[in-house]
Amino acid sequence: MADNDSPRFPHTPVMLQRIVDLFTPTLDGPGKVVVDATLGMGGHAEGLLERFPELTLIGLDRDTDALGIAGERLARFGDRVRLVHTVYDGLPDAVADEGFDAVDGVLFDLGVSSLQLDRAERGFAYSQDAPLDMRMDRTDGQTAADVLATYDEGELRRIFQRYGEEKLAARYARAIVQRRETAPFEMSGDLVQVLHDATPVAIQRQGHPAKRVFQALRIEVNAELSVLERAIPAALDAIAVGGRIVVESYQSLEDRIVKRALVERTTSSAPAGLPVELPEHAPTYSLIVKGAELADEAERAANPRATPVRLRAAQRIRK
Repeated sequence: MADNDSPRFPHTPVMLQRIVDLFTPTLDGPGKVVVDATLGMGGHAEGLLERFPELTLIGLDRDTDALGIAGERLARFGDRVRLVHTVYDGLPDAVADEGFDAVDGVLFDLGVSSLQLDRAERGFAYSQDAPLDMRMDRTDGQTAADVLATYDEGELRRIFQRYGEEKLAARYARAIVQRRETAPFEMSGDLVQVLHDATPVAIQRQGHPAKRVFQALRIEVNAELSVLERAIPAALDAIAVGGRIVVESYQSLEDRIVKRALVERTTSSAPAGLPVELPEHAPTYSLIVKGAELADEAERAANPRATPVRLRAAQRIRK
């Protein structure tokens, strides 16, 4: 495979070889179609297009910067690549608009992308001072600064608890509301300082106090979990019999949604006590990976962003 971590495209796709192996039984042959629902900078897409020379790939991303970079990276594959500017719950419309009734595979690589983390001006990283934007699609929607300026203390506490699983949510929400009475939050450094000052010293030693709050703000700004709750069932509906779905999650909230959707499709819907399972109650999917698979030690050492990944995969076995 090509060097996916070249200076021109500085991005190492997580568990690429494993993903290629999982898709090989269903994508190896003529007329196959896969959706990369989280295209990013195109590292996974490039690997799939190289391995399967007759494959058509529909790449979705809400980030116009990512689409531009991926478009350049994948240009050599010509009309085998179809790029679509959309959030991944727009998958059914994207597939239909490209002229397909069903696809043979769908890949999700969830969470914030390397592009978004590495570009300080996007405001995703608490380690770099930048405008508090955090929008994956900078053409639409509220920013993190808007959330901090307009949400009341209860709403801030709720998102920090729900999306960041932050134990100090109430303390942080109160500190933010107090601080914005004197000056609005515009830069990430301002928020980091407030969170640092509001964190007991003993807890500061357990990790950076801004990590979970930044995660929560990012999820709220981009409606990531509500979109994912729609996108996984939509993807499962779009896959043809024999096709596969592979999902990489990087935090527990995402993984729970994915796990729940796959359990629903791989479990019989027959009422308890029926002596014979009717065909319409049989599962429509079977698990390929039992539970969640982790990156191996070598990959985690070479690419720290692979450390938290949880990979799940399933295959469609009937309509």
